[in-house]
Amino acid sequence: MNRNTGILFFTLVVMMIGFGIIIPLLPFYVTDMGGSGISMGILMAVFSLMQFLFSPFWGDLSDRYGRKTFLMLGIFGNGISMVLMGFATELWMLFAARALAGLLSSATMPTAMAYISDSTDEESRGGGMGVIGAAMGIGMVLGPGIGGVMSDISLSAPFFLAAGLSALSLLFIWFLLPESLPEENRLKSEKKLQGPQFKAMWSALFSPIGFLFGLAFLLSFGLTNFEGVFGLYAEYRFDYDAKTVGMVLTVIGISSAIVQGVLTGPSIKRWGDSAVIKTSLIASSVGFLLMLTATNLTTVMLTTGFFVISNAMLRPGVASLISKRAKEGQGIAMGLNNSFMSLGRIIGPIWAGTVLDINLNYPYMTGAFIMLLGFVAALIFLRKEPEINLA
Repeated sequence: MNRNTGILFFTLVVMMIGFGIIIPLLPFYVTDMGGSGISMGILMAVFSLMQFLFSPFWGDLSDRYGRKTFLMLGIFGNGISMVLMGFATELWMLFAARALAGLLSSATMPTAMAYISDSTDEESRGGGMGVIGAAMGIGMVLGPGIGGVMSDISLSAPFFLAAGLSALSLLFIWFLLPESLPEENRLKSEKKLQGPQFKAMWSALFSPIGFLFGLAFLLSFGLTNFEGVFGLYAEYRFDYDAKTVGMVLTVIGISSAIVQGVLTGPSIKRWGDSAVIKTSLIASSVGFLLMLTATNLTTVMLTTGFFVISNAMLRPGVASLISKRAKEGQGIAMGLNNSFMSLGRIIGPIWAGTVLDINLNYPYMTGAFIMLLGFVAALIFLRKEPEINLA
């Protein structure tokens, strides 16, 4: 890990701790305001819808004007939205704050991934993407536990702490992180920016690497059948409170951070992106089914931990392969990757919240089927593909 990657990693860790703080609280925040499983699903979908619409736009801007400005914009938007959620007293206020968060914070991940692409060669690209995954994992290690403890004080207090951590991340980037894309390497284009790039997404889907974008959607849709409803599932089935949910997420987050930060790069170097992706897909399908067998806190920890470890390398593996095969226009490529994943996070939580209200087991059963479908598709379509220029 070079110096710039290390600074980016530390900055994302601080921001993701703030993000992780609110994860165990949102289901209880929603139910306190009179919401249900479908309300929680729609709340997550609103955030993802804005990311879906605007990620390629921010990625394109970062190709033209550099990465640092848009990293800062995304983190600033995340902080502002946390403040607004902390002050929310009705569901519509929560929805408005999450929409703003999705619109602005959608600049963060594609720009961070493009920064990694600027700062690494192809051989170390997978490890670089794993660094971002590890930052997310560490955030999920520390954040939920802090949020769970703070929930004893107030359900809104953790949101203000999360906003403060975003402000700290912003200062790190402003003063310590250099620009990764020199002026001479920036995209020179006469095309006007047109906001949400539906045409670019449609074209990318039918490009030589279109299957990878489709896979990004599929794995995101599948994983949200866990991520979107775990808090409510744990509350309804085991009567867990926010503190217990936070503890579970903290323990399994440790496993995810270790796998993503330590094993992703070496695994991709040794076996290749395709093998890592296929293995993660089939193991994730098994993990979904194992979680249905849990009967107490110990088995919840074990089965959920297996599931999280199984898919820890999935997102960085897909992102690494897209980055390698896109070659130029890294900001656009990572923005498109983020948009297709966001599309999965739009449909997935709504589906998961709806079927959860029908039967607690249906979201996990859906997730198992989707990951199995992705595995079969990867066996058929994930072969050597030509490099393309998305710029």
